[in-house]
Amino acid sequence: MDQTFMKEKPVLPLVLKMALPMVISMLVNSLYNIVDSFFVAQVSEDAMTAISIVYPLQNLANAVGVGFGVGINAAVAYYLGAGSGKAANRSATLGIILSALHGIVLAGICVLLIRPFISMFTDSEEIAAYGLDYFYTVIAFAPVLTLGMAFEKVLQATGKMKTTMFCMAIGAVANIILDPIFISGLGAVPAMGVFGAALATGIGQTLSLISYIAVFLLAKIPVRLRLERRGEEKICRKLYYVGIPASLNLALPSFMITVLNAILAAFAEVYVLILGVYYKLQTFIYFTISGIVQGIRPLISYNLGAGRKDRVIGIFKVTLLLSLGVMVIGTILCLAIPKQLMDIFTDTPQTMEQGAVALRIISAGFIVSAISVVVSGSFEALGKGMPSLIISLLRYIAILPIALLMSYLFQAAGVWHSFWITELLSAVVSCILFWRLFYKDRTKRNCECI
Repeated sequence: MDQTFMKEKPVLPLVLKMALPMVISMLVNSLYNIVDSFFVAQVSEDAMTAISIVYPLQNLANAVGVGFGVGINAAVAYYLGAGSGKAANRSATLGIILSALHGIVLAGICVLLIRPFISMFTDSEEIAAYGLDYFYTVIAFAPVLTLGMAFEKVLQATGKMKTTMFCMAIGAVANIILDPIFISGLGAVPAMGVFGAALATGIGQTLSLISYIAVFLLAKIPVRLRLERRGEEKICRKLYYVGIPASLNLALPSFMITVLNAILAAFAEVYVLILGVYYKLQTFIYFTISGIVQGIRPLISYNLGAGRKDRVIGIFKVTLLLSLGVMVIGTILCLAIPKQLMDIFTDTPQTMEQGAVALRIISAGFIVSAISVVVSGSFEALGKGMPSLIISLLRYIAILPIALLMSYLFQAAGVWHSFWITELLSAVVSCILFWRLFYKDRTKRNCECI
């Protein structure tokens, strides 16, 4: 199949064509957590607190699946742009095999960690029971999740954004339909509570995986599963060179939330709930930008492989402008209707009031955070995993000492202020890194890449 449109079509229409399906996909994907949380919140506030506590470990499997998938995507798209079909085939094949192994290992590790993990944040046996019921079921589907991400990223590397959007939507719609049935019961189906929410999520992920595999086997795409006896170690190194930093980028929020939960729990459990609700809500905003970035990753990698560095710069600029627009909208919503947003997940007046304060403070950092997100994603597409990781370390690790200090000064409100302070710092560093490592040398024919 012909992918030359990636280096020939005008930049703005091309970015919109590639990014829009991914934005829709990411928004639909965000419904997994939002819908689960909405229906779980109907069970009780303790149930909602429980899934907020286990969210960091749950996110770990997603981080590894998507992060390593980014490495697969960058390698496949780069080799297609460079005209090396065999290397693209081997990258896809090894990526899919390794992704399945990652899911199995993650499931085993997380099962061992979950009980002591929950005990760090609550003494309530009821909350712990809810958390275990939910988590054991969700993590059992980790291999399905990581394998699905691998197939998705291979297809995206060939430009099939609408196809992956459709496959992802199949799973999300199934989850939306099954959630109320499994949680509350319907007819012959008994009420299963939080276990039902987790089961609905797993079934949705399985349906998406089946769809990806069917497309991969039946559709005409320029990548096939092929292994050779030589050169596989080199391909693996390239996959992990981008995949490990990208996975860490996505896993760092889990570590950050864990530490912030510990800080907030010292004041009251309600703040843990508020932080959990915030992370459910912010997925709509950040998943939109993530969708845009995922859409342009294969474009950047392909044009880099084709030697079109001028187009790489053009794609970056358009992506940044679109992302800034999304963040402006997110900021306005959090400032204008914070109580209504909190009301989706709780009907406790005190929780809504304190949650509204948190949303208004945290949203102060939304607009500048677009810079860090776009620069980090662009570095991954360029094969520069370490600069991307540095940006993520600033966003998700530097916030911890800031939050600790601010909490001593302003209690829980200090933790909310630490978000915008950290985003501002990260944006400044991101601009410096992008200028020094890529933009400054844009007149050169080639740059260091995967």
